[in-house]
Amino acid sequence: MSLKNSEPVDPAVASPCRRQCCLNDQDTCLGCGRVLAEILEWGSADSTRKRAICLAAERRLQQRTGQP
Repeated sequence: MSLKNSEPVDPAVASPCRRQCCLNDQDTCLGCGRVLAEILEWGSADSTRKRAICLAAERRLQQRTGQP
């Protein structure tokens, strides 16, 4: 039996968690760069939202470390 689906497969988005959890005064994780609200939202977020969270978290980490 073959399963065919006309909808594109949306690959799962891996969590940016680095298991170095420590929130600063702005409730931003120093390990992954997500804010607390994003961490709590992660489990119910769709792939598009997860990608947006990852992008925002990466930007925060770059700003904190001064990387381009």
